[in-house]
Amino acid sequence: MSDISSSAPCLRIIPLGGLGEIGLNMMLIECNDTMIIIDAGIMFPQENMPGIDFVIPDITYVRKNIDKLSAIILTHGHEDHIGALPYILPDLTSAPVYATPLTNALIQEKLRDHHYPVEVRVNIMRQGDRINISDFNIEFIRAGHSIPDGVGLAIETPLGIIIHSGDFKIDQTPIDGNMTDINRFAYYGDKGVLLLMSDSTNVERPGFSISEKEIENTFDNIFRESPGRLVIAMFASNILRIQKIVNIAQKYGRHIIFNGKSMVNNVRIAKELGYLDIPEGLEINISSINKYPDRKILLITTGSQAEPMSALVRIAFGDHKKITVKKGDTVVFSSKFIPGNERTISALINQFYRKGAHVIYEKVSDIHVSGHANQEELKFLINIVKPKFFMPIHGEYRHLVKHYQLAHYTGIPEKNIILAEDGEIVCLSEDKIWKQGTIESGHVFVDGKGVGDIDNVILRDRRNLAEDGLVISIIVINRKTGEIVSGPAIMSRGFIFEEMQSYVIEGAKDITQEVVESMQHTSKTNWPRVQVEIRRQLRRYFNSALKRRPMIFPMIIEI
Repeated sequence: MSDISSSAPCLRIIPLGGLGEIGLNMMLIECNDTMIIIDAGIMFPQENMPGIDFVIPDITYVRKNIDKLSAIILTHGHEDHIGALPYILPDLTSAPVYATPLTNALIQEKLRDHHYPVEVRVNIMRQGDRINISDFNIEFIRAGHSIPDGVGLAIETPLGIIIHSGDFKIDQTPIDGNMTDINRFAYYGDKGVLLLMSDSTNVERPGFSISEKEIENTFDNIFRESPGRLVIAMFASNILRIQKIVNIAQKYGRHIIFNGKSMVNNVRIAKELGYLDIPEGLEINISSINKYPDRKILLITTGSQAEPMSALVRIAFGDHKKITVKKGDTVVFSSKFIPGNERTISALINQFYRKGAHVIYEKVSDIHVSGHANQEELKFLINIVKPKFFMPIHGEYRHLVKHYQLAHYTGIPEKNIILAEDGEIVCLSEDKIWKQGTIESGHVFVDGKGVGDIDNVILRDRRNLAEDGLVISIIVINRKTGEIVSGPAIMSRGFIFEEMQSYVIEGAKDITQEVVESMQHTSKTNWPRVQVEIRRQLRRYFNSALKRRPMIFPMIIEI
């Protein structure tokens, strides 16, 4: 771990999340005694994180240098860029927050949901606005994405200009007419850009990304050919697609029901801010669903990733209070399958088929386009920005490597391209870019109301429990004599069907008794040592008998 001197003659770029994983985006930029944070996102749990709700960045370094923190700047309103705010703001209350109007509205809704104790004042910035923060002069540049009000950042520093792309794509036919401001990025390219940090999410995809307008015909066909109720599951933040679906619903005379807490809230916010226009009378309450013919109903809902308690899952399994799927319904998954969710989404699709519904999803129809730039757009941004140095951001390690290679292919010398991961300190001078040690960083797990109270040891135990179950060995000992009063008793959960394999249980009882009897005269007061030996012997026994390694919990009760 490195001690960072504030007098070092360089800018310091320190990713706290988003470099080495999808999501968790958080970037620090330091110059002299000024630090700014760009984004504060969450990451959804992976399969090896049982029980975890989501993951947030470790901000230990920021807390230790809180006197330097001058601003928190948010590029757009997706969870992987603002989701960590309710958890980190209590430690960062002195820093002003800057966000565009829709992003601010989503932040405020999120803070209310978390019962945040004080009102957080957010400085509203519009695309094209500028702010001065000590050593930084920052412009908010319009960035086309799958949510309105996205921005990239041009950060003028004493050493040169840094461009942070934000999440972006170059869609020349955007639904809302707000395409990425190429002219402004090119303006800074002509001025001279020291460093470009660019989104790597779709770097593996060749060519140009597909415009959101390209799926309009697909949705039109779905509406025309669906004889019954139509259920469309999607991300609640995709306001632009919701507007397109609303327009088609009006064309075909379908009344719209919005379902799922985040969907209802986001639609309300987007309508209030003028980002979503729903003709009067088109939207109805879910309680009115049975008042209209099936062919006149459209349900737009959350749950496209098969989240366990989502509206879509409850609809599929008959747990929803107002609606259940039936034969003749059409269910559309209008989103990509996020890695790690494929198995649960497939199970949900199968459940809809069992109910007699027709299901449309990414693998069988073009019903989703990404909000991130493909290879040709990424090269185009590099070519118009013309940076001296380049650093790929936002992606798993393979994405960063591919973007590194792409930047070199466009003509940037390899010595001017840096490949960094979370916690690594990237230093930047006018003539050089290099790494200078690391700071404390990593993943903080959120589980229910607990934040940071789950570590890798607990996750390991949870994985062991999930894989091989639990065995509890109970024995009662006379405190004075050390003799066995009762037991051993063996209880198991998730390990074996005890009635069918009673011989295994009896063998475990015998081993427990043998260990206690062999050690009771030498270890009357050292029962923890006896417990360790019981655990060791039972582990060896179960592995030999069944090739299984359950978690073993010996209990010695003295009376």
